[in-house]
Amino acid sequence: MPEHLNISISDIIHRLKLSCQIPDVVRAITSQKIITEAAQEAGIELTEAELQAEGDKLRLEKKLVTAKETWAWLDKHHLSVMDFEELVYNSLISKKLANYLFSSQVEKFFYDNRIDYDAAVTYEVIFENRDLALELFYALEEGEITFPEIARLYIQEPELRRTYGYQGLRHRKDFRPEIAAAIFASSPPEILKPITTPKGVYLVWVEEIIQPELDDNLREKIISELFANWLKQQVEVMGMNTQLDLDTNLQSQEQLVKQD
Repeated sequence: MPEHLNISISDIIHRLKLSCQIPDVVRAITSQKIITEAAQEAGIELTEAELQAEGDKLRLEKKLVTAKETWAWLDKHHLSVMDFEELVYNSLISKKLANYLFSSQVEKFFYDNRIDYDAAVTYEVIFENRDLALELFYALEEGEITFPEIARLYIQEPELRRTYGYQGLRHRKDFRPEIAAAIFASSPPEILKPITTPKGVYLVWVEEIIQPELDDNLREKIISELFANWLKQQVEVMGMNTQLDLDTNLQSQEQLVKQD
């Protein structure tokens, strides 16, 4: 067996094809081209200070504190310094384009869709038998048992059992419609009467309901969502031609490999 293996570009392309990752790669390339062209048309420019700040942010996200760690990360991913600068540029130009296109639409979108940003902190136990769920619900009302005790007795999954069925902070759209309707009509803290769904009978403890506020974090989230939807539409429009071009290039590459 040889001490070293040589891996060619054609090997990588072939592996991407076999692992069915070509569509994802095509979408990523198409997305970046669309972003770059749209930013140029909009006259968006980046300053050195902005690029430096974005580069520092990227290194922080990757936990690249020292120069040695940065070089090791670049080497691991086969990236040059210029490649890293391109990563920074692409990230920043995408954010600035998103703000350029959608920052003025945030408030209207938020108030038109405010209900979607309602959130609740809940715990839940799912039963197959509605009669059992009702029996335990009434026992809860009478103070004969607590919700954590029910969770310990009836939740099978160990990690979920240890947290008493804790579901965390979830938005309205994250719940089944029939469950969301009951949760957001409740007055926490409150145990909801068992709710029957195709997946089972839910016994839900609503700890808290959180009304949305249009702060900086939510503003950024809305811009990102609007931008993602816009970009998806643009990619779909370009998708057919992009795929045909790629197939042609791959066929040419394969022919060259056969000739070698």
